[in-house]
Amino acid sequence: MIKKQSQKTELLQDKKISGWSWPAKGKVSKSFSASQSAMQGISIAGKRGSAIYVTASGKVVYAGNGLRGYGNLIIIKHNDDYLSAYAHNERLLVGENDDIKNNQIIAEMGDSGSGHVHLHFEIRYRGKSVDPSRYLPKR
Repeated sequence: MIKKQSQKTELLQDKKISGWSWPAKGKVSKSFSASQSAMQGISIAGKRGSAIYVTASGKVVYAGNGLRGYGNLIIIKHNDDYLSAYAHNERLLVGENDDIKNNQIIAEMGDSGSGHVHLHFEIRYRGKSVDPSRYLPKR
């Protein structure tokens, strides 16, 4: 008996993520700090409506504004170890359960009540925030 493995199952298996890419153009306005109690990640300043790109292929596991302090938020599951989060978007262009390809536009930059236009970006490894600069290519 041959078992068929769906693309979705394959996508979420433990695979090394290669080719992380920057989620937005713009200057890093806030660096990662492990000492923060919440919202660990980086902020990238930009212009309202600028494209937000997924940093690596994956599946949308959350798209909405129900998590306090994040505004319009997208969370992508890349595999069983890695998630990435994109907060304070003006407009979401993907929905939950969508399969996303590397560098696909997923949202438009906004402020969603934060007071200044930027993207708050996080990478989580096994649920713990990690410094995105360790994964993203040098600019």
